[in-house]
Amino acid sequence: MPQDVLFDLPFRTPVSPHLEYARERHLRWVWDRGLVRSEAGFAEYQSWDLSEAAARTYPYASADDLVLLMNWFSLAFLFDDQFDAGRPDRADRVTEVARELIATPLRPAGTEPRVACPITLAWAEVWESLSSGMSLTWQTRFAASWGRFLVAHCEEVDLAARGLAGTLGLDAYTEFRRRTVGIHHSIDAGERSSRFEVPAAAMAHPVMERLRDLAADTIGFMNDIHSFERERRRGDGHNLIAVLRRERACTWEEAAAEAYRMTSDCLEEYLALETHVPKMCDELGLDAEERDRVEKGVEAIRHWINGNYEWALTTGRYAADKTGPVATAELAGRGAVDDLLTM
Repeated sequence: MPQDVLFDLPFRTPVSPHLEYARERHLRWVWDRGLVRSEAGFAEYQSWDLSEAAARTYPYASADDLVLLMNWFSLAFLFDDQFDAGRPDRADRVTEVARELIATPLRPAGTEPRVACPITLAWAEVWESLSSGMSLTWQTRFAASWGRFLVAHCEEVDLAARGLAGTLGLDAYTEFRRRTVGIHHSIDAGERSSRFEVPAAAMAHPVMERLRDLAADTIGFMNDIHSFERERRRGDGHNLIAVLRRERACTWEEAAAEAYRMTSDCLEEYLALETHVPKMCDELGLDAEERDRVEKGVEAIRHWINGNYEWALTTGRYAADKTGPVATAELAGRGAVDDLLTM
């Protein structure tokens, strides 16, 4: 399944005018914080161009806030790649670091991490700025979404460590993927990027909850399609195409076609549900200012659906062919060249 598989998205989203400014400062920060530790690791990280992903998903952030969001982006992606299939004991360290990452937003901002490694130290720094100016309600919501994502990541690592990667059925995988894709807290960060908060009553409404879930499903399935070659090279069975091929005993081509259909269905359901947002606002009796914040929240979801899609088509992270130390690492079951879980 080639990386450049196209989907018919009926909307486009902007790109931040601060991309180049923020990219330069972000890359310097990544190197200075030890989030890459080798020239090969830095070259591979640059090829991912997470800066563009942030500029597309948070297009209205200020220049300095965009740098902050890029810095946060790097932590989730780099941590995601730290498991080593050749070292099952590595799962214990991944879990230890994940617990620290989960705990950070639940402590007073600026608290020194109890588990020290480049990722935990950088996250403590980022969270202090990311949470600044946001309500306790938003901070708690973000922390919960972030925690579910990291717990799911640990479950994924544990399955791989026990040789059970790729054993989930389709229904279980669909629910699991909704958590591992990490979209809920990423949408929450959209509020921080533009300094607004969706009213709590709207966030708790079934329409908004379902919109967020459908966005996570759509983006997660798109990601599985675009990253398929990389994940197959690493022997990673946590991919929708791989799950469909195993469960339905079909060819790779048939599984890929079904994955595409499922993704398109999720997108269609999302778009249909969007039309119910005005009625939701009526039911909740929201005033004009509150409705504006709801509309901004929905716009933040759209930024993620289209922004992530546009980035995924060209990022070097999902390139079908790798060479050098990166290829060696991936073929050995590792996602990263550099170890970021030790000092």
